[in-house]
Amino acid sequence: MSTIAPFGSWASPVGAADTVAGIVRFSDIQYDDGSLYWLEMRPSEGGRTALVRQGTDGHISEVLPDTVSVRTMAHEYGGGAYLADGGTVVYSESEDQRLYLLAAGGDAAPLTAEPERPRSVRFADAVRMADGTLVAVREMHPVEGEAVNELVAVGIDGVCSTIATGSDFYASPRVSPDGERLAWVEWDHPNMPWDGTRLVVANATDPTERSVVAGGGNESVVQPEWDADGSLVFASDRTGWWNLYRFDGEDAAPVVAMAAEFAGPAWVFGSSWFGFLSEGRIAAVITENGTQRLGIINTDGSVERADLDFSSYGYHLITDGDRRVWFVGAHPLRPTALVEFDADAGTSSIVRSNPSSIGAAYAPDPRLISFPTTGGDIAYAVYYPPANPEFEGPAGERPPLLVHIHGGPTSSVLPTFSLQTMFWTSRGFGVVDVNYRGSTGFGREYREKLEGEWGVVDVDDAVAAAEYLASTGEVDGDRLAISGGSAGGYTTLAALAFRDCFAAGASHYGIADIEMLMGESHKFESRYETRLIGSDPAVWRERSPLSSVEDIDVPVALFQGLEDKVVPPNQAVVIAEALASRGIPHVHIEYEGEGHGFRQAANVIHSLETELAFYGVVFGFKPAGEIPVLDLGGATGEGRSGG
Repeated sequence: MSTIAPFGSWASPVGAADTVAGIVRFSDIQYDDGSLYWLEMRPSEGGRTALVRQGTDGHISEVLPDTVSVRTMAHEYGGGAYLADGGTVVYSESEDQRLYLLAAGGDAAPLTAEPERPRSVRFADAVRMADGTLVAVREMHPVEGEAVNELVAVGIDGVCSTIATGSDFYASPRVSPDGERLAWVEWDHPNMPWDGTRLVVANATDPTERSVVAGGGNESVVQPEWDADGSLVFASDRTGWWNLYRFDGEDAAPVVAMAAEFAGPAWVFGSSWFGFLSEGRIAAVITENGTQRLGIINTDGSVERADLDFSSYGYHLITDGDRRVWFVGAHPLRPTALVEFDADAGTSSIVRSNPSSIGAAYAPDPRLISFPTTGGDIAYAVYYPPANPEFEGPAGERPPLLVHIHGGPTSSVLPTFSLQTMFWTSRGFGVVDVNYRGSTGFGREYREKLEGEWGVVDVDDAVAAAEYLASTGEVDGDRLAISGGSAGGYTTLAALAFRDCFAAGASHYGIADIEMLMGESHKFESRYETRLIGSDPAVWRERSPLSSVEDIDVPVALFQGLEDKVVPPNQAVVIAEALASRGIPHVHIEYEGEGHGFRQAANVIHSLETELAFYGVVFGFKPAGEIPVLDLGGATGEGRSGG
């Protein structure tokens, strides 16, 4: 028989430590001559990223010593941090950002020269030419001024020579099967890679002989890949949807034409949403109507959807060129796993999975919802109801709602199993992940609804999601909280400043002062805000939560990494000081050694437990278990605190 207890106070088997204990983030899958490689970011090891290999015999082992972390900081978000080719591995070491070479049977040795200043030269997204030369993106950070991004050749002696320069950004160098042509993607400020890019094809011997074969200022081309027949397949959103096209040397024709996405936003290097199979087939991730499927595209353009029950296939899909497909698979009720799929047999198997000792009854059954919002539009979200077989709420009581806002803001959420979500739902919270206007996966038109409207339509959609769930009786309309990280932290603070809907909010490394950020953000995003919010400083101030801090009259929690280069720590400081000056209850906690997003287990645990304690104080319930004791004039507990 279930115990009757207030929502939020339920005892849960999902502790904050469970959300990171043994949990890894799989990424950057590569296949090389029968061996499978991938990266695992491990919070339990201080956020170290390990390179892992499954050999031809099925044995899984780490490739490098446990003192090595494979990570590039190019664009700050990284990706494409290693290349496995011909039994040799070249990788970027997190500590110094140099490239290292690991030959079969040997020890790793530095390939590129040591820079004058630590981490001032960074490499990403490498590919190997037939003579052993690498082609990679290089990002150089001068003492003053903006970083310089180029496409370079890295010789076997580590000496670099420039292939392409002059554009603000480069990505996805790819060499044709005959070694004669080199393709890459480039773009310039103020565009982000989902706004407008150019696909360039050059003579590999003389890259000055080059031409733009697709893309432009308002066409996003991502993930060019050479097929075995010498044609170049890429994703373009020229129709309003990222569909696949094939360039045969003269024209680019659609491989498939659908009102669906076959790619996504290239936040990181090395993103991959499709790969080649035998008989001209292509395996691809298909996103439509807020869901994802794995599809097999035939030569006639028909699409067969695989009979799999994963809800997300990630952005690191790769193939062996024959029948096997690998991807990072997420499921609504099971932990994320690295999955192998046999396209001929239609069967899948787990290569490596995240652990979970939590019973299935504690996993909420996510539900896709759509709801009306401002301007006569419809917005989308994923709702996770409270789920704990040991408890139920008192008669007539509705659960508090945590509205979660994803980062980006050019990103999206899908219905997936998440121990961090279960941390809340198993305690009696409802959680809603909002795909506000500007999110990806719904076509370019939906994505562009945020342009010039950041801080308006995203806030409107967060409010609309909360009010919709309250109006249906799912949640308590008087106990609505909002939380998000990065751009989601900005929307959180903006919702508290500009709307009278939420009773509390938690900003994780969020933006408080847009005008301040304009002069401090890193190169990759340094013009991003101009598309989202325009170039008028008066509008920047108007949309900055700090400018309307006098309208924030509910408690706020602020969590910030002190090494954050994307949203500098002073963003949290200024809003905390403004809240303190007005006597608004708040928590302001800073974490040493953390950048943009928390990677260390201790800090993930502390921030979760502190946020729970924060809502307990605000909503008047006592959370079960040992959690930090808070004074909402400041903070107590682990971590460096202030405010």
